Amino acid sequence: MPVMDGVEATRAIVAENLSSVLILTTFDHDDHLFGALAAGAAGFLLKSAEPREITAAVRRVAAGDQVISPAVTARVVAAALAGGPPVATAGREAALARLTGREAQVLGCLGDGLSNHAISRTLGISETTVKTHVSRVLATLSLSSRVQAALFISADRDYTN
Repeated sequence: MPVMDGVEATRAIVAENLSSVLILTTFDHDDHLFGALAAGAAGFLLKSAEPREITAAVRRVAAGDQVISPAVTARVVAAALAGGPPVATAGREAALARLTGREAQVLGCLGDGLSNHAISRTLGISETTVKTHVSRVLATLSLSSRVQAALFISADRDYTN
């Protein structure tokens, strides 16, 4: 890209709330992957994905879901388990305390990787209400994506059992 790279473009698009961003790239490097997710990308796919996978990913991102290429999912999970979330942890407890009970439930569902539809069914609320809660959770925790929320909450979970 002649003016800025994909991560910078993603950051700008997300900051202006112009659209959700699905990264489609040939670069299978951690700096691109984690940079894109930290910038607020709703998805990350490699160009080696099948056309039907790309089409499905576009539809899922448009519906408010997160999509990560199976080829890089293990790296995202490993990073979450090894180093915690790629967000500042100072004031973490204070930030979590500012969430309402329902927002905390929604955050837990995000940590489980649930879609808006699945959260709606799990909590018995409308998808519109789920979207509102997700937005409030992200704003309260100063996060820019559902992936960041999932990584944020994963730092509080015990995976040794």
